[in-house]
Amino acid sequence: MALSFLYLAFVRVVQLVRLLCRAQDDLAIEIVILRHEVAVLRRQVDRPALRPADRPVLAGLSRLLPRARRAGFFVQPATLLRWHRDLVRRRWTYPHRRSGRPVVPAGTVALVVRLAKENPTWGYRRIHGELASMGISIAPSSVWAILKRRGIDPAPRRSGPTWAEFLQAQAKGLIACDFFSVDTVLLRRLYVLFFIDHDTRRVHLAGITASPVAGWVTQQARNLCYDLTERATPAKFLIRDRDTKFTSSFDAVFAAEGIRMIKTPIRAPRANAIAERFIGTIRRECLDRFLILGRRHLEAVLAEYVDHYNGHRPHRSLDQRCPSAVTEMIVPITDPEPEHVRRTDVVAGLIHEYRSVS
Repeated sequence: MALSFLYLAFVRVVQLVRLLCRAQDDLAIEIVILRHEVAVLRRQVDRPALRPADRPVLAGLSRLLPRARRAGFFVQPATLLRWHRDLVRRRWTYPHRRSGRPVVPAGTVALVVRLAKENPTWGYRRIHGELASMGISIAPSSVWAILKRRGIDPAPRRSGPTWAEFLQAQAKGLIACDFFSVDTVLLRRLYVLFFIDHDTRRVHLAGITASPVAGWVTQQARNLCYDLTERATPAKFLIRDRDTKFTSSFDAVFAAEGIRMIKTPIRAPRANAIAERFIGTIRRECLDRFLILGRRHLEAVLAEYVDHYNGHRPHRSLDQRCPSAVTEMIVPITDPEPEHVRRTDVVAGLIHEYRSVS
């Protein structure tokens, strides 16, 4: 502040010397212009923002003005007295202790919020007990205040699972099925029946036929039920649309295995969104880039793509992992070497798979 004041005072003295050497007419014109500029600025600014170095300079220059001309100067005696009171207040300010309870550390606050979010049935008393068991000293009322400030409801209001938790828990027993059609080069339409697990996104290719009659569809259901016996988590629900290809005999096969049937509303493809998403994926990445010659050609193409889909293709819902490696740990590579990355062509070279061999 002292250097700023000295520099500002030196600049103003130099300007004052230059003004004393100028003609009276030029000074009068400049004074009129400056007064008008000041009047315009006063209409825009209620209170000027002064720096600490500006105040002693203005106070000193005001002493050079005759008493009759001080009325137009915006630094008034009351202003000088207020500046002096501010200086006194800052000079005689002593550090004082903050009244009330001590501030809760940020780490304790974060831990309280974490325990509340991870345990929806815990109230503030239960959270306080858990913290006390770990040796963290905090009052129960402080835990309650932290939860209230963060907008976390009491335990009875947040005891139920969220939609994400509910859907994730239900997905372990959910299977969806659907048909999609493929037209060959000779305009023969083939129908493909597939099943997809909601939790792992693993696709089961049931079969391909040109006439999906009730007997054929029922037989594919029996084949799938035989494969479901090897699942670690038993299936509880099967989502399907109201297509006439799914007959009562199809539903009876799954009912015998204790699997309930969930029918989607009419013309509501979003109710079976995961199956519809797989259909869109396989069309964009594979079928729309092929001319299918016949059933055997389609079987070979779909078998290779489903192996790629289940064994390599990353999924955002699986944290960018493939269905067959959901539980596997991936070692992160901070500085990859391009020569150690190998490419494998699948589906007639339309899709490339990359793996690190280091």
